[in-house]
Amino acid sequence: MSAAVVSRALASLEARLGVRLINRTTRRLRLTDEGASYFDACTRILAELEEANAAVSASSDEPQGTLRVALPASFGHQYIVPLIPVFGERYPKIRLALSLSDREINFLEEGFDLAVRIAELEDSSLAARKLAPNRRVICASPEYIRRHGQPTRPEEFVAHNWILTGFSQTLEYRDPGGRPGTVRVAGRYACDNWSVLREWALAGLGIALKSTWDVRKQLEDGSLVALCSDYTFGNDIGIYAVYPHRRHLPAKVRAFVDFLAASFGPEPEWDSSAKSPKPRIKGRAGT
Repeated sequence: MSAAVVSRALASLEARLGVRLINRTTRRLRLTDEGASYFDACTRILAELEEANAAVSASSDEPQGTLRVALPASFGHQYIVPLIPVFGERYPKIRLALSLSDREINFLEEGFDLAVRIAELEDSSLAARKLAPNRRVICASPEYIRRHGQPTRPEEFVAHNWILTGFSQTLEYRDPGGRPGTVRVAGRYACDNWSVLREWALAGLGIALKSTWDVRKQLEDGSLVALCSDYTFGNDIGIYAVYPHRRHLPAKVRAFVDFLAASFGPEPEWDSSAKSPKPRIKGRAGT
């Protein structure tokens, strides 16, 4: 459809409803609150219609249609993208469009069917299913430990340089007996990209709090060393599939969520293999 045809159809729809659905300027279009609510309602109706058609059509007894999925960049690239050939073979009628980015997406404005998030979920307007735990580890390179010493208790972290998403952070932990505690840590280097934080830790710039899925290979080959491994660090977050609340979840969304949950599970392969060998660390700082 041409822009002129869309514009006339939109103007006709707004006149019939008696409300403005989109605010227009010379540079951009943006949904009004009424437009956002109307779009959300229509999206649910279309999804239910798609489910109804699939339920009664003998030729549509398997998930189908275009599925738009937003993934965290590094996790999606490492652990979901390699699964797509198997998913595609299992569900040949689904067309899959992936977006890999660490930003938080807006389902309503961006048209995604599903997102994978690694976080504490706060948005009650979304439905969620936990795909896997997100265990975390404190780690540093052998070179950093050689130059600055190896902390054995969280209280010693304050004397070290940290690699963080911001320049400081309050780190929550539980000791081997399960007792909670906090420590304030800080550092010279900050970045909002998880892969960059891992590379900086490998370069010996400081200590990092990392998810085991992100550093399992480095823990295995000894290029990163787990610190205070008998402590538990960070809040209880997980890896979730999130999607808009719907009375009937589209078959294509359900198929992808079920597929990911079965592929990861409560003991994902990155946790079962993330064992840090004992590297040889020559001396301490100044030796």
